[in-house]
Amino acid sequence: MAEYDFDLFVIGAGSGGVRAARVAAMSGAKVAVAEEYRVGGTCVIRGCVPKKFMVYASEVKAQLKTAKGYGWTIGEASFDWKGFLHDKDVEIARLSGIYVTNLQKAGAHLLHGRAEIVDAHTVEVLPKSGSKDAGRYTARKILIATGGRPWRPDFPGAELGITSDEAFHLPELPKRVMVVGGGYIAVEFASIFNGLGVQTTLCYRGANILRGFDDDVRAHLADELEKRGIKVVLGCSHERLEKTETGLLSTFNNDLTFETDAVMFATGRDPYVAGLGLEKVGVELNDRGAIVVDDYSKTTADNIWAVGDVTDRINLTPVAIREGAAFAQTEFHDNPTTFDHDMVASAVFSQPPVGAVGMSEAQARQAFGKVDIYRAVFRPMKSTFYGGQDRCLMKLVVKQDDQRVVGVHVVGPDSPEIIQMAAIAVKMGVTKPQWDSTCAVHPTLAEELVTMREKYMPSEMGTV
Repeated sequence: MAEYDFDLFVIGAGSGGVRAARVAAMSGAKVAVAEEYRVGGTCVIRGCVPKKFMVYASEVKAQLKTAKGYGWTIGEASFDWKGFLHDKDVEIARLSGIYVTNLQKAGAHLLHGRAEIVDAHTVEVLPKSGSKDAGRYTARKILIATGGRPWRPDFPGAELGITSDEAFHLPELPKRVMVVGGGYIAVEFASIFNGLGVQTTLCYRGANILRGFDDDVRAHLADELEKRGIKVVLGCSHERLEKTETGLLSTFNNDLTFETDAVMFATGRDPYVAGLGLEKVGVELNDRGAIVVDDYSKTTADNIWAVGDVTDRINLTPVAIREGAAFAQTEFHDNPTTFDHDMVASAVFSQPPVGAVGMSEAQARQAFGKVDIYRAVFRPMKSTFYGGQDRCLMKLVVKQDDQRVVGVHVVGPDSPEIIQMAAIAVKMGVTKPQWDSTCAVHPTLAEELVTMREKYMPSEMGTV
């Protein structure tokens, strides 16, 4: 067998790459990990972790209103954006350090610099300021875990806008912002800005936000966002963006115009494959530019694998982690392992948040024909007390012939926490009678999920 510098060379020190490296190193394998930016990847550095801190910060305004409704008198409140950013960056640095420590404890070698594939067994790490790790390294196996990058639309003036990457480091909060897009990132940042007191407009080219989610969820969330003061504009897209004396002027293809202080594009993310040298070794990409892999994350090239968002399967941090672990178990622990991408739960940290697992109603009807729907829309107990007008949505999708629960959808407080537990039952194939046999925990929001007995009739569809 040929001698190599490493048994495994991982390109990218995000969640998936770090997990794969650690699990592989624990087998006794010699592992290297190259990272061109900061250890931790998108999730830790410029994604779900700092975004969740921003969500927490933006929820306080509504919490103060709730406190007043419950008899509290609170003095004038103000928000220190720069102070928050400083504390956020300190915490992100701490978390990144933990990732570094975990790699070192596992025995992996961390290389600072951008890596490019030279051939099926060779990687070149390019020079990086302050790093002595530049050079060529050989490896028995190569794993690509480079994640994704924000996609910026192409129209006149688009360069004047920002993406989520820049939103984490704005020198000051804008007074007016337009968020462009309708997916996770768009609705989350629209909620964040709105919660922090920014006049917020959410613009999306489609008929409704959150494409791919259940239609009731989409309609309900759009309505709740508008109740909270977000202007939701649908069915149009930018023609141009211009700088004026007083801000940025957005002109849309239906002649609508909006002037804001900032425009943030949350229009999707592309797999980060540029400059990796994939064409040299025959790694095939799909029509989305993502790396094509099999069930074991093997690419079309010998000795090369890929996990996480760069493969565009399910672009969620926990999925990347599981894919990375499965790869390492298969290749370094003699334990062939695949990750089952079916029934993966997800959460949208909008305000109100969304939790979902399984099929939407439309997907279930297309797959099974006959389904039973259980649906409830109600004011949560906490809001009812002081006259709040926000409403929750809970929905179960049940396959009619065997009564298996194939979809659970929740919009309301704590829905991400609720859906994690619901996902266990759905993944195990729970039936509606089994679901109903669960005794409710009272008084809670979640009890509504196990007390819905009456089917939602087709004649009522479309009402919220």
